[in-house]
Amino acid sequence: MTTMTDASVREFKMPDVGEGLTEAEILKWYVQPGDTVTDGQVVCEVETAKAAVELPIPYDGVVRALHFPEGTTVDVGTSIIAIDVSGGSAPAAEEPAAPAPAVEEPEEEAPQGRQPVLVGYGVAASSTKRRPRKTAPAAQEPAAAAVQAELNGHGHAPAPLEDRPRPLAKPPVRKLAKDLGVDLTTVVPTGPDGIITREDVHKAATPQQAPAAEAPTAPVTQPAPVPAAPAASYDTARETRIPVKGVRKATAAAMVGSAFTAPHVTEFVTVDVTRTMKLVEELKQDKEFAGRRVNPLLLIAKALLLAIRRNPDINASWDEAAQEIVVKHYVNLGIAAATPRGLIVPNIKDAHAKTLPELADALSELVATAREGKTSPAAMQGGTVTITNVGVFGVDTGTPILNPGESAILAVGAIKLQPWVHKGKVKPRHVTTLALSFDHRLVDGELGSKVLADVAAVLEQPKRLMTWA
Repeated sequence: MTTMTDASVREFKMPDVGEGLTEAEILKWYVQPGDTVTDGQVVCEVETAKAAVELPIPYDGVVRALHFPEGTTVDVGTSIIAIDVSGGSAPAAEEPAAPAPAVEEPEEEAPQGRQPVLVGYGVAASSTKRRPRKTAPAAQEPAAAAVQAELNGHGHAPAPLEDRPRPLAKPPVRKLAKDLGVDLTTVVPTGPDGIITREDVHKAATPQQAPAAEAPTAPVTQPAPVPAAPAASYDTARETRIPVKGVRKATAAAMVGSAFTAPHVTEFVTVDVTRTMKLVEELKQDKEFAGRRVNPLLLIAKALLLAIRRNPDINASWDEAAQEIVVKHYVNLGIAAATPRGLIVPNIKDAHAKTLPELADALSELVATAREGKTSPAAMQGGTVTITNVGVFGVDTGTPILNPGESAILAVGAIKLQPWVHKGKVKPRHVTTLALSFDHRLVDGELGSKVLADVAAVLEQPKRLMTWA
């Protein structure tokens, strides 16, 4: 599609949620070319690495074009829809969805004022402008072309590094270049405003790898054919390959980062929760909890909050850059939730300050929102400690991995009737196993053990919710 320069056309770009995300997948379009839209109307649903979010349009007008079809992953800052704000109807020739335009519109054509983000409108327009390159575009291409020619084995040596401007590239592109061993200062940029794209990096890497592949004496290139082997043996009739993206991709990165950054220690305790189960049944009949969902997780959450109050140093995080332990004087209680899009961990803000009925309401709302796939990115930020209830799947316990930035996570196993010695006699009692994983950099064995023992003690004798409070 030709880039639109009509002053009456507004290009709506994929907004930046402000959580460090660089891309989002368009799940569904709610409008089509020719449709009339109003300010604040939801035009599409996108999935970031955090959650699925509906995007409202900040203009009144007529949809001129949709730049990407559903299922496309788009970089933040790329135009995704064009709106004719003059009030006229969209030309028929421009109605079909088209590939992404070369984002070359003059900066002054962008709407002024505050720009839309994934949740509300709050980012100033000036914060999204890129720093202009110091070198004139006409001079960039010949210089970069000379560098590329040198890499291909001909031409003259490149100019000294100190004479070149710092290349513009997004973090994922820089990582790709690092993985492929490509010097970004030698890459010819083809993106808007002189930005280096993934394709530019792959193109720059090809000339370096191709000759090496032909030389049998170069041991470094021998492993190169290995990645192609799985594709050759891929049996489409017996195997299914699922692209890793969105929530699953973010979860994988977070779990790997946590597992290999924080030294995990997991402790276990098996506890008789018969009295807790009786209290659950009593609360269900209490008028204060009429219409509220009451289950064992509610009392387990309250028990953990009480244990944190008695052992506040467990509620902390490790600041690697500052080499400091940050003790939090609030508890944002995370609840791990399995959703069709993958595992997410929304949290209840200031859970430590909530009464039991308020905590019940917050848990119900959190679970319902997660099941509907409407959890906002903000709801998954700032957690301090987490509970994961693996018992709902019928398993006894697990060794949970810490949510990044947190120091502890409590796993709750299935509650089962088991033979248990009670008052000197073997009786059937409701029993469960708790597992507490913690970051051993800032939580030693004594502190971790005290927290787990306190949780178990409250669940064994729920009256401690009052006596310890």
